[in-house]
Amino acid sequence: MFNKLIEQRRSIRKFKDTPVEKEKVEQLIEAALRSPSSRSFNPWRFIVVDKPNLLEKLAAAKPHGSSFLKKAPLGIVVCADPIASDVYVEDASIASIFIHLAAHSLGLGSCWIQIRKRDHNPLRSADIYIKDLLGIPDNIMIESIIAIGYPDVAKNGHPKETLEYDKVSFNKF
Repeated sequence: MFNKLIEQRRSIRKFKDTPVEKEKVEQLIEAALRSPSSRSFNPWRFIVVDKPNLLEKLAAAKPHGSSFLKKAPLGIVVCADPIASDVYVEDASIASIFIHLAAHSLGLGSCWIQIRKRDHNPLRSADIYIKDLLGIPDNIMIESIIAIGYPDVAKNGHPKETLEYDKVSFNKF
């Protein structure tokens, strides 16, 4: 079942104008909260955004790779507390991919929008822009936004023949 999921999953950047049902949002939240965390420190925090005006503002978080969020019915901002865990980046990344995969399993499309280490403009980071917009405390770091909605485009999974097996070695590099 998992293999079929990852064989078919693709990043979706074009969504139908259909809200994501409350039950599915709850399942996405549960998936995020079930994601593995080093030593069970659970440093992550999640902000579920479904207001179109906020999604449009979040879509402007960085100059490239986030504009499609304004047409998504849902975005989940994945944050973490760096004081809570020395591997908060990894924990937040794992939670992000859990949301991504859970969305696909629910018949939704999604796309990861990288925020950490990205600029909003030459003078301001995307992290600071979003913190100001959503009232996120300074000590919390933003990893990503997962854009979610019903796909308005059909994409096939990547064929097995296109996978880069030459990047795999056994027992030594």
